[in-house]
Amino acid sequence: MGRWQDMSGEELEEQYSPSRWSPRLDRDAVVEAHVEAVTAGTQMARAATQTLLHVPYGDGDGEKLDVYLPTDPSGTFPVLIYIHGGYWQCLSKDVSGFAAPALVSQGIAVVAVGYNIAPKGHMDEMVAQVRRSLAFLVQQYSWISGVYLCGHSAGAHLAAMVLSTDWAEYGVTPDIKGAVLVSGVYDLEPILHIYVNDALNMSREVAQRNSPMLCVTGAVPAAGACEVLVAVAQHDSPEFRRQSREYCQALRSAGWTVSLLDLAGVDHFDIIERLSQDSYILTEVILNMISRA
Repeated sequence: MGRWQDMSGEELEEQYSPSRWSPRLDRDAVVEAHVEAVTAGTQMARAATQTLLHVPYGDGDGEKLDVYLPTDPSGTFPVLIYIHGGYWQCLSKDVSGFAAPALVSQGIAVVAVGYNIAPKGHMDEMVAQVRRSLAFLVQQYSWISGVYLCGHSAGAHLAAMVLSTDWAEYGVTPDIKGAVLVSGVYDLEPILHIYVNDALNMSREVAQRNSPMLCVTGAVPAAGACEVLVAVAQHDSPEFRRQSREYCQALRSAGWTVSLLDLAGVDHFDIIERLSQDSYILTEVILNMISRA
């Protein structure tokens, strides 16, 4: 694999089209199956869990959260904040509760974050919304005993941007103890050159300002206690896999506690869909991360 800068437009499109790399299904079918899986999983979660749905964390239409509470919501408990993918322009919090049953049964709250997707939302706004949703949560709910981030694809990018937040301007510092970044994009510059940017309309300046790779700060004492897991699928594209490796290395060089998990036998989509299963390795890794804190 050459550098992405040396790739033709066609090669870049291919590298940054996750649906072309699944061995299970063709590109349209794998996306359709993904939407069906997360939708059905979320409907099951809502039916089986105590929920607070559509909680506003701001004034905007998209600025709402869904909270899935533990089976026994007494005392304090950790919260996993899930940030959905969809290339910043599809999906929503309304199909993002599928991981809740496996976690609420273990005493962990799950929060699915809504944000304004493109073309309505732009990149600076999405990053700010996700940061504000966190500030709102820790100010609003006294039961939180530790915050864990989990993002998939574009959501992994947004979760990674949360790690570089200067919380001074939010008047609160969330106790972020862990982050699980799944099949993410951490350098937005290649995105400028493909179809994805048609809806996002990012300039180079916006892409650079919102690239986690370029925002890695040295691990301050609080961040030193935050464990980061960068997960990538065997059947993610070489570019997605490269981005995951390089972001992991950048965090490590800056003093973060970080590990790379390369998951065999999954693609860009079922790597996250399977979080609905208790026995799935990523579910187990998240539960272990939380139990160790």
